[in-house]
Amino acid sequence: MQINSRRIERLPPYVFHEVNARKMYLRRKGVDIIDLGMGNPDQPTPPHIIDKLAEVVRDPKTHGYSPSAGLPALRRAICRHYKRRFDVDLDPESEAIVTIGSKEGLAHICLALLDPGDLAIVPNPAYPLHLYGVAIANGNVFSLPLRPEKEFVPDLQMIPRELWPKPKVMIFNFPHNPTTATVDISFFEEIVDFARRQNIIVIHDMAYSDIAFDDTRVPSLLQVKGAKEIGVEFYTMSKSYNMAGWRVGFCLGNPKVIKALSIIKNYYDYGVFTPIQVAAIAALDGPQDCVQQSSAMYQSRRDTLVEGLNRIGWPVNKPKASMFVWAPIPEKYRYLGSMNFPSSSWKKPNSRFLPVLVLGIWARDMYAFR
Repeated sequence: MQINSRRIERLPPYVFHEVNARKMYLRRKGVDIIDLGMGNPDQPTPPHIIDKLAEVVRDPKTHGYSPSAGLPALRRAICRHYKRRFDVDLDPESEAIVTIGSKEGLAHICLALLDPGDLAIVPNPAYPLHLYGVAIANGNVFSLPLRPEKEFVPDLQMIPRELWPKPKVMIFNFPHNPTTATVDISFFEEIVDFARRQNIIVIHDMAYSDIAFDDTRVPSLLQVKGAKEIGVEFYTMSKSYNMAGWRVGFCLGNPKVIKALSIIKNYYDYGVFTPIQVAAIAALDGPQDCVQQSSAMYQSRRDTLVEGLNRIGWPVNKPKASMFVWAPIPEKYRYLGSMNFPSSSWKKPNSRFLPVLVLGIWARDMYAFR
């Protein structure tokens, strides 16, 4: 009997599952692992957010289903946040929707926008779901290489004009996972102009907007005039507020795209648990020093890791943003590739680190420390 659908057969083993399986195998053998793998915050959620959750969860009226689009009060809160943070005006009724983390939203937006065979432009390397969300929707990917000589910023001139079928969506992510590349507002202006001329929907995944170092300012796609005409942006509470397990994200921007996503979500879910949404309002409208402290902590960790790697002869650059350090595998180990390189180190008795491989053309010779 054929169990798996063709959709499932198209998918490779999920990279983070594979790495976590190796990690758990070693831990069961008593190996003390320093986990530099998945970008999972290890600090507690700020107390004022936890206190609000504890207060609201005692009310049994909050224990039922929630609107799949999210509480109106939370949609208003994220719109206020965008106004304060980016000076962007958003309509909470038509230009904002709550997602169960940005990952759920990214997966479902592909189902909402793509028909079988539709083409999506996705940078390479990329966060796995940017590629495989398209595959799950039975779409196809045009892989846009991110090159070191371009500082891993997409070169739109590399997109062939004769692409067929004509691309329907472009998926971007800045600060970039995994290369740590950042862009300024002029890049988004170029994207908006390109998308308008080519009639392409832009999806921007902005998971790391608040983890920026050395006075780096991370822009929003929606700051560009006309951006809401061509696309949407995903924002998440996971990294900024150490709320990864709480699963609260947002999709913001084009009303027609938001509506399409809301239709899919109406069928697939009943939204985020209400007390969590109320706590998310407290996070967005409350003191933001916790966000700044978290960013400062990651900057300190970045400095320690980069200085240590350079000291042992592994030259890497300091990222301007994100939770990652993007590093070329040392030349003498490059033949192993990015998955086998850490595997070989695990076999040594004093080795205790776990880097993670990423997907894409460049991944074989590169490493992303998280």
